[in-house]
Amino acid sequence: MSTHETAGGVASDFDVVIAGGGLVGASLALALSGRARRVLLIEGVAPDSSAQPSFDERTTALGNATRRIFQGLGVWDELAGEAAAIRTIHVSEAGRFGSARLRAEEQGVEAFGYVIANRVIGRALWSALQRASGVTLRVPAKVAAAEIAADGASLKLVGADGAQEVVSGRLLVAADGANSIVRAAAGIAAQVEDYDQVAITAPLLTDRPHDGTAYERFTSSGPVALLPLRGGGYGTVWACEPGRAAQLLALPEARYLEALQERFGWRAGRLLSMGRRASYPLRLSRAEATVGTRTVLVGNAAQGLHPIAGQGFNLGLRDAALLAERIAAASGDPGAPELLRGYSQARAADRGGVVRFTDSLVKLFASTWPGASLLRTLGLVMFDLSPPAKRALARVSLGFGGPTPRLARGLPVA
Repeated sequence: MSTHETAGGVASDFDVVIAGGGLVGASLALALSGRARRVLLIEGVAPDSSAQPSFDERTTALGNATRRIFQGLGVWDELAGEAAAIRTIHVSEAGRFGSARLRAEEQGVEAFGYVIANRVIGRALWSALQRASGVTLRVPAKVAAAEIAADGASLKLVGADGAQEVVSGRLLVAADGANSIVRAAAGIAAQVEDYDQVAITAPLLTDRPHDGTAYERFTSSGPVALLPLRGGGYGTVWACEPGRAAQLLALPEARYLEALQERFGWRAGRLLSMGRRASYPLRLSRAEATVGTRTVLVGNAAQGLHPIAGQGFNLGLRDAALLAERIAAASGDPGAPELLRGYSQARAADRGGVVRFTDSLVKLFASTWPGASLLRTLGLVMFDLSPPAKRALARVSLGFGGPTPRLARGLPVA
């Protein structure tokens, strides 16, 4: 297990212990660095390992608030050169005439967001963490057991070599994903709704470079998204029922491209070639509470969303940004009940709004009710003709309510 040494040796007692060093957990640790808090970040897989699931070739669309957070964390300059700007959003439904278009210049912004590979984001975050002050790293190490009491949390860690260690902290942060071990140890239940869909992802090249347009096309077999990538290609996400997904994954590349072309259409040009396909099941998971005794949940440990609106990571990063802000502003105990309660209340409106928005989109466009297709068409047409609705959607990256974190407003954590 690699560590960062503190002034008094290797610390085993911390103010904040973060379980999970993926995109959200690593961002939180970086936001807390240099804040006179002893922070421990635990991650089970080395960030540069090909087995690291958080930092693979999948892409993430970062909203403008997320860009500002990364600027505040000092990593945006490294990311910008690998980012593709989303300057137009095009939404349509196969077989219907309705569509909606949003253009960044009409909303007074340079771009709605930026698409970057997860491995690039992970590399930038962990490179910064290697230089961060006040942050101890345990990697690779896994949480084997956790005991949480009113005065603190104790965790047993197991390294890749089998070595064991016990650490303690005044605040335990669960950033360890939808199947969170920490959440279970805290006794916080999660509701899981299976959408009966599998997302197939792959990079894609067409016969013409993209113009900065992100496409979302709803089809009878599930939504298809094309996101612009650096270099002119697209990142694709095709959500369909599991049996169909298995068939598509088994197809040779040429046949898969034919099937995708038939479903998506020709707006992006002729589909020429693609990279390696990957897949993952789509579920909505919601923790019944985001805080407990000495514990707070962030990112997918708190809520795991369908990728239909690209809001999952952006929401999780706002979790991390506001939590870091509240911890930095507190002069005393970072795990105090009133601090955690205040954080939970402050994040409730944004969390609830994004979850409802995403879940409603999934169900609206999956509905086979006879009048649903007409309603969807009318909705897209009305949206396309409504400047206020477009302005509201353009501001989604700022959140659906509650206080906007200081980092998301271009201000320092504290």
